[in-house]
Amino acid sequence: IGSTACTGSSLLQPVSEITNLPLDQVNFVVCQLCALLSAFWFRLFLHPSTTSPFIRHVVATLLGLYFALFCFGWYALHFLLQSGLTYGIMILTGVEHMHKYCLLVAISYLSLCQITRVYVFDYGMYSADFTGPMMVITQKITSLAFEIHDGEVLKEEHLTPGQKILAIRRMPSLLEYFSYNCNFMGILAGPTCSYNDYIAFIEGDPRRHRDQQADRKSNGKLRPSEPSPNTEVVRKVATSFFCLLVFLLVCKVFPVERNIDDDFIANTPFYAQVVYLYLSMLTTRPKYYFVWTLADAINNAAGFGFNGYDSDGSPRWDLISNLRILNIELATSFKVFLDNWNIQTAHWLKRVCYERCPYHPTAATFILSAMWHGAYPGYYLTFLTGIVITLAARAVRHNVRPHFLQSPTHKLVYDVITWAATQIAICYTVVPFVLLSVGPSIKFYRSWCFSLHIGCVLLAVALPVKPRHLRLKDQQKNLLQEPVQHHPEATDSNCSQKEKNT
Repeated sequence: IGSTACTGSSLLQPVSEITNLPLDQVNFVVCQLCALLSAFWFRLFLHPSTTSPFIRHVVATLLGLYFALFCFGWYALHFLLQSGLTYGIMILTGVEHMHKYCLLVAISYLSLCQITRVYVFDYGMYSADFTGPMMVITQKITSLAFEIHDGEVLKEEHLTPGQKILAIRRMPSLLEYFSYNCNFMGILAGPTCSYNDYIAFIEGDPRRHRDQQADRKSNGKLRPSEPSPNTEVVRKVATSFFCLLVFLLVCKVFPVERNIDDDFIANTPFYAQVVYLYLSMLTTRPKYYFVWTLADAINNAAGFGFNGYDSDGSPRWDLISNLRILNIELATSFKVFLDNWNIQTAHWLKRVCYERCPYHPTAATFILSAMWHGAYPGYYLTFLTGIVITLAARAVRHNVRPHFLQSPTHKLVYDVITWAATQIAICYTVVPFVLLSVGPSIKFYRSWCFSLHIGCVLLAVALPVKPRHLRLKDQQKNLLQEPVQHHPEATDSNCSQKEKNT
């Protein structure tokens, strides 16, 4: 494998020197490209019609562990240790309480690794590291534990429609469990997925647990059950490398650190500081677009990610997509931005926290998200700020938006204003996420006089919003009045759509 003791393979060191990129990032990109080629091979030569699920599980797991060792060296053993430890908890503690223990242990193990990496080894290192894959594995472990609890403990009538579809009725075997956590398609960059979706893909019936009867026929013709993902894969790979090119060209033109430069703050008009803030944060996003779009393409190339058909009959490959770029850049509310950014993580937070937390679910969800992201103080500042802005945005939407829906012109004016407000609010919120440390982050907020914090607190206090239990009651009443429609977005898309009203 050609790896050093801890930091992964040095085989590509010459490429790192030529491109002037860190070796771990070069290893990551090369492994993802190898995973893409492996995914095509996996779909064509280990197709479920000719290969048993056992073989597919074994090959997917071994390839995933090889790529992990190549990228991270013996640090990749943490992936096995975390997975093995939580599997033991599932077996020993029983189904009634294992979801709580697994959440506690998985998050604690992840946090320990993150704290060690940040404060013992390389504080401020902002490149590929072994805790990145562990974040996805943590999502999978905890999702699995909650889904087993839903399937084996809770009664059917106590589950939401989404929980019913994802509920697991039997304990996975050890091979199935490690395959789900460590398969080559998602071990390096995810995205996370439900266990039922993954097992259905491995066994060759990807839509069996989702209702697609209304989706199977169009104009009297039976649609093919297994469309080719090749066109979608080519589109996503092209998009991902375009985003990588954009990032490499512009990331150093608008450095985020300039927002806290003393000369810049003292000599630049405030409106120019606002514009620069937007541009500097805009140029940080393409690297995430690259990583997540390429990861989605890898899963699609293996045949994973089919999500039924559009109304025009074209296949959809967005079951586990992690972002929608245009929706992000054109978002007119904080909620819409978050719904389209790191989508699978948002679904995970909703499934394990927001839907289940009886008190202050918004605050609890942001705090869990901060803990999951890592040990940098800037993450906590970002998510604490996010709580305030989310509450204010919800209050404005409930109280102001109805007044602008009387005519298309008024709605257009509202959309333009809220787009600008949303983009600035997002940039303001995530500056600490990029700067990482408390000192620079507070310096930035002080240069803005904490204006968005103060304004959002005043809005959240001044504008009335119905309590959550009343909003849920209204939603249920509306659902009972609407005709039931089944479509391929069965679980998460429906949940997201409902939450837009909250």
